[in-house]
Amino acid sequence: MKTIQEIENEIIEEFAIYDDWMDKYAYLIEIGNDLPGMDEVHKTEDNLIQGCQSRVWFHAEMKDGRLWFTADSDAIITKGIAGLLVRVFSGQKPEDIVHADLRFIDEIGLTQHLSPTRSNGLLSMVKQIKMYALAAVAKEQQNQ
Repeated sequence: MKTIQEIENEIIEEFAIYDDWMDKYAYLIEIGNDLPGMDEVHKTEDNLIQGCQSRVWFHAEMKDGRLWFTADSDAIITKGIAGLLVRVFSGQKPEDIVHADLRFIDEIGLTQHLSPTRSNGLLSMVKQIKMYALAAVAKEQQNQ
């Protein structure tokens, strides 16, 4: 399994291919279209990300000491952003997620090229993922 940093490096390389931000948006849309479907039972208020203009759901499941994520959104670019985050975090150890710095977000220029509402949504998604990871770490420590 690749580390968060290795996945981030892959994403940085993939986005470096594109010079134009319209091409990068098209790639984000492609990522969103490739995102596996989320089971409708997980599209609940509890899994809805607060702070996003569009509707975005994240579901986390702990298996074998690792967190696995599924996500969906009703907005195509937001769904692509969610797809990037699922790719980076899914299958990782909770403590690694908590400590991830997510430098890829700045390196690919995502924060500079998103509208303020999408930028807030991105931050809300990352915050929720880290909250899932913190809860998993706390539960793990409780069980020791």
